[in-house]
Amino acid sequence: MAKSPTKILQEHKLRITSCRKEVLKTFLYKKSALSHSDLEDILKESFDRVTIYRTLKTFLETDLIHKVLDDSGATKYALCAHGHDGHHSHDHEHVHFKCEKCGRTICIDEVSLPKVKLPDGFLGKEVNLLVTGICNKCS
Repeated sequence: MAKSPTKILQEHKLRITSCRKEVLKTFLYKKSALSHSDLEDILKESFDRVTIYRTLKTFLETDLIHKVLDDSGATKYALCAHGHDGHHSHDHEHVHFKCEKCGRTICIDEVSLPKVKLPDGFLGKEVNLLVTGICNKCS
């Protein structure tokens, strides 16, 4: 059973606000990566763009969401998976899949990326791999 937005916020020791609950509810319902503008379109009647931006920033800082590579150039975000005890069990270095028909971008947590050994003096920040194709709902 999926956790409620309130429970997720409590587990991350975040103050419970209506915007945070609604953004979480949207991620839980959509089950795919969303951009700031996607959230703004969905929640524009209730929250302004700055409030949504600040919510995303807080969620990133507390490891509740992560950035997702997308071929459109827009930054998207996806919920991080967490264990039943609320502890972080999500590896950000995993494959993302974007459907060419419906445009959904989802995390494929089951596939980890290989460790990349960089030359001396190079400092890696993140590794991304995007697979494009047709998702199981569109095929």
